[in-house]
Amino acid sequence: MNQREYWDKAAGEKEFTVTFPFEAWEGYIDRNSRILDVGCGYGRTLNELYQKGYHNLTGMDFSGEMIRRGKRQFPCLDLRIMEEGILDLPDESVDAVLLFAVLTCIRENEKQHGLLKEIRRVVKPGGVILISDFLMNSDERNRARYQRDEEKFGMYGVFELPEGAVVRHHTKEWIRELTGEWREVLFQETVHRTMNGHTSNGVCYIGQKPL
Repeated sequence: MNQREYWDKAAGEKEFTVTFPFEAWEGYIDRNSRILDVGCGYGRTLNELYQKGYHNLTGMDFSGEMIRRGKRQFPCLDLRIMEEGILDLPDESVDAVLLFAVLTCIRENEKQHGLLKEIRRVVKPGGVILISDFLMNSDERNRARYQRDEEKFGMYGVFELPEGAVVRHHTKEWIRELTGEWREVLFQETVHRTMNGHTSNGVCYIGQKPL
């Protein structure tokens, strides 16, 4: 099962769980800003923003089933199907990009770099990116998964879930390398609850595109 097939299947049964860091966010973006959620799923995060008065919102996801669910559940939102890694928007056309638990679904370094390059293209100078994602864990359950699948996927930290999805947990150093062209304004370690009810180390990162 490839990633698109997995997320199309998961669209009818999964609930996203990563919380939105409103306290950190509100210092950098106002309610008139144009906000793009890349890998928006069914639009849960955008709906949270909508309820708080942010209405210039667009969501993109490569799972057609996720987008169709979102249109049914949150008809107020502008949700669009995207080609993997491609944002159908003009250069420097958005004020902020959200990237919530998206990097964890991309195991290859080059594809992560490619997505960050595409995001940087569409963000205005002075605009921001908010990344909320999963970091490496040192508990026995996660270490066993990392070790089990390291040879299969060629990277420690990449592993396959029982239902077929392949995910990646990151080092702090990798997140900083990946975002090296942004000016770091927040790097906060946190704990996320996963879709399967577990907890994982996480990171909340805000970066600003240089003027």
